[in-house]
Amino acid sequence: MWRDFINAISAILQESGFANMTPLHFVMIAIACVFLYLAIAKKYEPLLLVPISFGMLAANLPLGGLMHPELWDTTPLDFGAILHEGGLFDLLYLGVKLGIYPPLIFLGIGVMTDFGPLIANPKSLLLGAAAQFGIFGTYLGAMALGRFTEKQAASIAIIGGADGPTAIWLTTKLAPELLGPIALAAYSYMALVPVIQPPIMKALTTKKERQIVMEQLRPVSKTEKILFPIIVTIITILLIPSAAPLIAMLMLGNLFRECGVVERLSDTAQNALINIITIFLGLTVGATASADKLSQPGFGIQALLIIVLGLIAFSVGTAAGVLFGKLMCWITGGKVNPLIGSAGVSAVPMAARVSQKVGQEANPQNFLLMHAMGPNVAGVIGSAIAAGVLLSMVG
Repeated sequence: MWRDFINAISAILQESGFANMTPLHFVMIAIACVFLYLAIAKKYEPLLLVPISFGMLAANLPLGGLMHPELWDTTPLDFGAILHEGGLFDLLYLGVKLGIYPPLIFLGIGVMTDFGPLIANPKSLLLGAAAQFGIFGTYLGAMALGRFTEKQAASIAIIGGADGPTAIWLTTKLAPELLGPIALAAYSYMALVPVIQPPIMKALTTKKERQIVMEQLRPVSKTEKILFPIIVTIITILLIPSAAPLIAMLMLGNLFRECGVVERLSDTAQNALINIITIFLGLTVGATASADKLSQPGFGIQALLIIVLGLIAFSVGTAAGVLFGKLMCWITGGKVNPLIGSAGVSAVPMAARVSQKVGQEANPQNFLLMHAMGPNVAGVIGSAIAAGVLLSMVG
């Protein structure tokens, strides 16, 4: 009897996920747990990292059937097979693959973003533009390595904007096979803004520059705030039509915020809708980083290169923003604190808070947050435009 019992237990174990675990599965599960620790214990972008890391964890448990990478490797996609054979994450992933989730995230971001600091100081738009240098510089660097196609290089370069939804949107259109590592790198660097940026900012500025106190911004009228998203939408989409999905939804969300007559829509977009989409997006993006996918020949090396190039892109973008801030400081005779240039990346409002923190370390009476929000929100627009430009170039 005992032998039959032991044999039955052995048979169950042999048919379970435990028997199908590989060393790479253990590695990916460990990485997922590290991300969960950073999100929960260190509070690094928990709204993003918790669903992403849990999606990675669940997708790397064999035989769960939540995600089937092989269904997404066919060209063209067999949507019938996905609908009939796919797991839960496969079905939710359709929103990523079809480019639905990122623009809806931008809708919520638009509602939550105050463009007042940018309107009050239009020159800060230049700082947001300067920070995009990291994107185009990394694109050239990735191409020079010779390991990536033009489309893959463009998808990797957009990590430099520190904008997860934009990175996902562009990658699904240009290099969907790299979505997992690119999305993880983009969101990881967004979460690590307080760790990565300060050393770069301090290395490129003097203490005297960091101590500069900027003049208070002028008040912005309600009319200006209403006209801004309308004008930006018209000009940007006419100039760069490929950026229309992101820019249109971002500006629609901001119009909800500023017009004052659609409170219910505004509340839904910035709360219920963006929270639901964040869950779906995070789970499915995390699930793309599965051991089954990474075990493909050469993919592991590609993933490592993507992480390194993403860090370079983000670091160069930060440095370019600070250096342009120094130039503006010199031109204005010391009226611009160069630290606000680092906020030109798209990590809203984390990058602006970092500028404030580093500035107050040098001068406790320094309040740079609102000044840094100008380049910060300009970076959101800039990264969307950069994605549109790259899509036009290589798409």
